[in-house]
Amino acid sequence: MTRFQDQARAATAAMRDVFEPTPCQRNDYLSDRFGAEIWLKREDLSPVRSYKIRGALNAMRKVRADTPQQDLFVCASAGNHAQGVAFTCRHFGVRGVIFMPVTTPQQKIGKTRAFGGDAIEIRLTGDYFDDTLAAAQAFCAEAGGHFLAPFDDEDVIEGQASVGVEIADQMPKPFDHIVLPVGGGGLASGIRSYFGTDIGYTFVEPAGGPSLAAAVKAGAPVTLEYMDNFVDGAAVARIGEKPFARLRGISPEDLVKAPEDRICTTILDMLNIEGIVLEPAGALAIDALTDISDQIRGKTVLCITSGGNFDFERLPEVKERALRFSGIKKYFILRLPQRPGALKDFLAILGPEDDIARFEYLKKSARNFGSVLIGIETARPENFDALFGRLGASGFTFTDITNDELLGQFLV
Repeated sequence: MTRFQDQARAATAAMRDVFEPTPCQRNDYLSDRFGAEIWLKREDLSPVRSYKIRGALNAMRKVRADTPQQDLFVCASAGNHAQGVAFTCRHFGVRGVIFMPVTTPQQKIGKTRAFGGDAIEIRLTGDYFDDTLAAAQAFCAEAGGHFLAPFDDEDVIEGQASVGVEIADQMPKPFDHIVLPVGGGGLASGIRSYFGTDIGYTFVEPAGGPSLAAAVKAGAPVTLEYMDNFVDGAAVARIGEKPFARLRGISPEDLVKAPEDRICTTILDMLNIEGIVLEPAGALAIDALTDISDQIRGKTVLCITSGGNFDFERLPEVKERALRFSGIKKYFILRLPQRPGALKDFLAILGPEDDIARFEYLKKSARNFGSVLIGIETARPENFDALFGRLGASGFTFTDITNDELLGQFLV
């Protein structure tokens, strides 16, 4: 064994005083769908419903061993890292100060407080995470605390590698390929460092935040100019320096950028069919199976479901995005004649599987016409080709705005 493997196994052994291994389960539905043997490492079933507890626990354990008098730990996070740090502070009986953006949803604040109890203090600071991070680091330096980074820390990487240790111990047979979600890179670098190059890898990032892909292209970590924060658990503008040092040399062919709207279909699929609750970042690895389906056919494949902290208040948005991605929901602006019977004529054009989900007059665009925002849901994508054909043949003018992000922000 390498030194890193020994350290990862030591970290894993220490975790058994805190929580049991998360299960590694064969998934029949995904196996049948992709013609491969698909296994899920269920990090969504950890005590804090994500793998983040592992890195926080290992880092805090090692700091306490080296500096027993250190009893103040600080972090900045609006999500799973905050919950992992809170849980770990209570376990070790130390003080934790967790900085979160002012805009953090109450659900996440409440869960963090529930895990940490009296051991932690939550400070809401800054509208944006960069401001929150700066405040946390300034406080940490002034108060003499230890700052717990979410991924750019060797002890955190070592702790996340415990996922790989458990997989090695749990799998009843050798596996060929592993699919790893990537945000800051702590989990991916830890598992790759543990297993080495004897297996195949797919590293999957949200399309709106491909910091690893940018680093691979540039040869070093770079800061993304734009980021889509929908996959909040993996939307990181710059991959960590230490994780990238361990991931350096991977092939661009092993990278997948998962579209945010498609991730929504995967979340709903796993919820409705398998009863598995995944947050957007937790669904990344499963979502990427679509991109590598030819590559993995007939093989044994591991997917890391990295987290299940899904706020069900987001479910309407997830459903909406999934329907649009699947092509069974569209929005368009209809130019409707201002005459008796015009609406009846339009309704008569709808097919038997077409359902009006939105109908809103916007304004009169001329004396004899009015603009109407229409949302239609249907059973099959091809129904829209037929509907639009009938609209055109009947003299109706319309503009499809389903994929117009600017108009969608204001109208949809």
